[in-house]
Amino acid sequence: MSYAVKEIFLTLQGEGAQAGRRAVFCRFAGCNLWTGREQDRGNAICRFCDTDFVGMDGEGGGRFANADALADAIAAAWGVGEADRYVVLTGGEPMLQLDADLIDALHARGFMIAVESNGTIAAVPGIDWLCISPKGASMVVQQSGDELKLVWPQPEMDAAMLDMFEGWAFDHKLIQPKDGTAEGSDSNAHRDAAVALVMERPHWRLSLQNHKMLGLP
Repeated sequence: MSYAVKEIFLTLQGEGAQAGRRAVFCRFAGCNLWTGREQDRGNAICRFCDTDFVGMDGEGGGRFANADALADAIAAAWGVGEADRYVVLTGGEPMLQLDADLIDALHARGFMIAVESNGTIAAVPGIDWLCISPKGASMVVQQSGDELKLVWPQPEMDAAMLDMFEGWAFDHKLIQPKDGTAEGSDSNAHRDAAVALVMERPHWRLSLQNHKMLGLP
């Protein structure tokens, strides 16, 4: 199959348990919870996304004819040899396009494969680090992995949902303050709400968007 990719770029992982790690980000175009168009945001399941995943016009983006072509582009972006290669497949929603062929092609090139997904589509086997981030009132079918990252606050989520999340099979459970720019709301209030939740519920740890503080993509 071919792959529609918004962008491919080298940076540091800014969020979660792998924060600070050198990584190639491959952002797939498209999502199943929002079209990416501002006029549709108010009616979307996920209304606070802060990422541009529409089209294939970003750095390194395009239509890749097959898994080898995309894996070669990701390897070229890494650029410094074959040691400790790490790629983050994200979106949008990467599970709309990720398949066994791409997993195999990236492993063949020595990459550890991380995926950041909203969890509404079951994960493809072979992922090395799986991060699930539930959004709004969506139905999450992928209830196990390495990292559960909850953007907070979300008005659709209450204490009962947090209790449910705490029972899911993830090694790391993280609370991340919602980006205030997405809805024109208060970043400081979101930060305070996230800190308060962690103080009340020790299952969770705080995750910050370090790449934004550092001015990285």
